[in-house]
Amino acid sequence: MSRIVRIHEYGDASVLRIEDVAVPGPAADEVQIAVKAIGINRAEVMFRNNAYLQEAEFPSRLGYEAAGTVVTENGGAIFDHGSGGIVLLRAA
Repeated sequence: MSRIVRIHEYGDASVLRIEDVAVPGPAADEVQIAVKAIGINRAEVMFRNNAYLQEAEFPSRLGYEAAGTVVTENGGAIFDHGSGGIVLLRAA
């Protein structure tokens, strides 16, 4: 299980929900990280307030930037530091 920040409706910070979700293991040439911190940027605040370029499909997750450590890796094509390596990511 993992914890994510989700919104189920537009609104102020009171609509943010921390929820538990099942997380599958990494696919080929992927890594799984233990997230230590996420960033909520201005675009995500605008998104939450229905002031962004695209509309949300609910529930919608927030926190597209994160930092943490590698827990599991499945193939070495993208990451060569092994488990425990420190990573920074920005979801596409």
